[in-house]
Formats: sequence, structure tokens, C-alpha cells
Amino acid sequence: MPKFFFNKLFRCLSIFLLLNSSISPAKSSSALAAWILNSNGILEFRTKSNSKLKAYFQKGGNVFGDRFWIDFPGELKTPRTIEGNGPIKEIRLGKPNKGKTRLVIEFSESNNLKPLNWRLVAIDKNRWKIKLFSLPRKSFQTIGEGLVGKSSNNPKANQKLIHSRRENYKFLQLPDIKRNKFYVVIDPGHGGPDRGAIGIGGLRETDVVLDVSKRVKKLLSEKGVMVKLTRNNEIDLDLPPRVSIANKTDADIFVSIHANASRGKRRDINGLETFYYSGWRGRLLAKKIQKQILKVSPGSPDRGVRQGRYFVIKNTRMPAVLVEIGFLTGRLDARRLEKSIHRERIAYAITKGILEYLSRI
Repeated sequence: MPKFFFNKLFRCLSIFLLLNSSISPAKSSSALAAWILNSNGILEFRTKSNSKLKAYFQKGGNVFGDRFWIDFPGELKTPRTIEGNGPIKEIRLGKPNKGKTRLVIEFSESNNLKPLNWRLVAIDKNRWKIKLFSLPRKSFQTIGEGLVGKSSNNPKANQKLIHSRRENYKFLQLPDIKRNKFYVVIDPGHGGPDRGAIGIGGLRETDVVLDVSKRVKKLLSEKGVMVKLTRNNEIDLDLPPRVSIANKTDADIFVSIHANASRGKRRDINGLETFYYSGWRGRLLAKKIQKQILKVSPGSPDRGVRQGRYFVIKNTRMPAVLVEIGFLTGRLDARRLEKSIHRERIAYAITKGILEYLSRI
């Protein structure tokens, strides 16, 4: 049973745990196969056999709450952030450096952690568990990904784990539509030398909207929608080519995603709005998207569905909208948009609006 021990080099009250055994190649896929944080406060996870792990605890400060994390050999393919509940602020899976995977559990301010009593127990050669906290029954909702057990022939158990993860997105219930029937063009605004709006802390519009757009594409594709992005990376793309892409593909709809900035960078100005050029179909699409993005941005003002003469929605031949997902210069919106979990919420909201529109027509 490995034990935590103090490392005097960590003045921030870090606790460091090192588990030594054979190590997987650094360039292999992640050794972390599945994990679950149960409602009883026990974190369990499954790894490749005989993996070398490093685990840490760090006391919180002004920026971060108390954090516990484990580093695994092998590189994670898709970094992500999962919203927590109860004593858990959020859970992050990322790549601290090349060839590594990191699972981070960040705790909320109100917790009663006792890391000196923590013990990481090896259940077998590829399964581990550690009790992080204790709470009254049903006061914490289980969060997890994959099957931690050795094997399972029960598909319902797998579906339960997936459902428990998705319950963290309480707003999420994406409509089903006929697969391979619709074609959608998603346009991440700006790109390359055109960075768009620059917000608080140097937050760039081009980065935010590209990330959201890629998430929307993934979600729509999973629902059987054919999707084209006008740009997949930081390239310089003028307005006419964006319109041309949509018109050449004969898409059913065109959605351009942007983020706002106020004159004088006033931090008190926040809000979401969606523009359309003309026609009831364009207005309907705008209304569907606006309704959903407001649901995941409580407190941010509703700036409404409005007509606009933006080039990309004026010159496309299909129903088209331009979505402003918040003010990068606004104190409330910027704080949200800089977080991966909120960009994921926005992407789900835009996706749901699109699917509701497609199911209607």
C-alpha cells in the first residue's frame, strides 16, 4: 500500500506520491483507461498493467482551489473539462507535457479534506482506489468515464456510467433527426492574422470561436449531420470564400460563430445575441439558437434576435445566422468563455438549437 509523504521542496503544502513499477513507452496512448469518482468519495481508476503513476495534492490559493492530480504515462488524445458537483469544482483531463496524461480533481472552497490520511490502494495490477472525502448519502453525484472493473458483459452498466457523466450537463437533451439528410456549414469567425476581438487577459476571439465550432461539428456529426467547417485552424480566410464554401456545398443552413467586444472595453457590458438577414427560416434558426445559449449563460443579458447585414449571412443562399456568444471584454462573459467547460456548454447549446430547427423543417 503506497503512502503519501512530505516533500520539503513544495512550500505550497504539496503532498507527493510516487508509485514505482515498469513504465509504458512515453509516446504510447494514455495508460489511464477508465475512472470514476463515486458518491461515497472514493476515486477508482483502471490503467494499463504495471503502470508508473505520480500523484500530488496541492493546497489552494487565490486562483485555484485545493487540487489532487495523478500523472499517467502515455498521451491523452482529447483534453477535456467536466463540471463537478458538491465538493468537486471540476475535473480536468489534460496533457501536462508530451507523452503524459494528467487527471486533476479541483475541490470547491467548502471542503473538509484530510490528505494526510489518504491512502492509494492497489486493487490489482491495473486497478486502484483512494478515498478523498466523506459526505452524507446522496449529497454527491457520481462522475466517471468508462468501465473501471476488469470486464463487463452488462451493457446497461456502461450506459449508466455514460448517463452519470452526461447528467452534469443538465441542459443537455439533443433531439434526434434523420441521419445523413442535412448538411450544415459552421463558420468560426476571423482566423490567422485577423484575431478578432481581444478580451480580458488577452483572450482572443479567433481561439474561442474555433474551439466552440469544432465542438459543434463533433456533436452534429454524432447525430448524423454532415458538417463542414470553413476553417479548421488559424488561417487567414476572407469573407467571400466563407460564403462560397456554403453555397458550393448547397448546405441546408450556415452558422457563423463570433464573440463580442465593447467600445472602450467596458467590463460591465455582457450579453448574447443572434443575427439573421431575412426570411422566416433564418429568424426561426436564430431564435432556436438564441434560446439555447441563454440557458447555459445565466445572468448574461439577452440582447435578442436581430436582423443584420453581415456579409456572410447576407450573401449565403440558405438560412444563415451569426451568433455572438458573449463579450470577451465583459467581466461575466469573459470569465466564462475562458473556461473549457463553458465553451462546451455553448457548443451543446448551439447544437441543440440547430437540431431543433432541422427537426422542425
